[in-house]
Amino acid sequence: MAPAAASPKPAWPVPRLLFKVNDMDSPGARKFFKHVNPSEALHAAVLDVFVWLYTAESVPRHVRSVTLILRSMDGVAYTTGSDLDEDHKEIHFSTDYIANVSDAQGTAELKGVITHEMVHCFQYNALGTCPGGLIEGVADYVRLRAGYVPPHWHRGGERWDEGYQNTGYFLDYLERKHGEGTVRAINACLAEETYDDAVFKKVCGHSVDKLWKRYKKWVAGDPDDEEKETSADKDRDEKAA
Repeated sequence: MAPAAASPKPAWPVPRLLFKVNDMDSPGARKFFKHVNPSEALHAAVLDVFVWLYTAESVPRHVRSVTLILRSMDGVAYTTGSDLDEDHKEIHFSTDYIANVSDAQGTAELKGVITHEMVHCFQYNALGTCPGGLIEGVADYVRLRAGYVPPHWHRGGERWDEGYQNTGYFLDYLERKHGEGTVRAINACLAEETYDDAVFKKVCGHSVDKLWKRYKKWVAGDPDDEEKETSADKDRDEKAA
């Protein structure tokens, strides 16, 4: 008797992906289309979020659509629920900002921003009580793991919850130190309970303050706390250098 065929992996539940441009002839829109295929970029961003924050069994299924909107506005980008409800997400991306992105960094920067904002469509936030620094840090962690690292990013910071790349790199360290799925587990703890720093001890075995001190030593090259990196981690760092 022939062996039974392996069960296929379940497909990720990618929601409906939509795209809107308020002014296709604006310099920002022209530059966007020069560097990005919106369909491919949105789909890839969703998959990056799912891969780094969830499993096929745990991935949220309530998001029904994500719409990327290019328009003139201050700032860079933000994510919000649509006028319909919170199950329909909108990512607003400034064409004024896009117009000033260098061609050398265009593709990585634009896809990086889309990936960061896509995280906000799906990540857990401890019932609205999660510190903003951790929310933004998780988003930049996924951007980092997806390979869209801006040249000005670097490891460091004064506090673990400063947000963005500072917290993102700290989470990346925890993933390296405590194993694959560490950040996924932290995110899962934010699903149904209000926030408490104890989530780090629950997942990593130490307080967040102790983990941050260890991270700072690692960044400084302390030989007593250097980590063995996987070949994938090394390859990603070399590409980002």
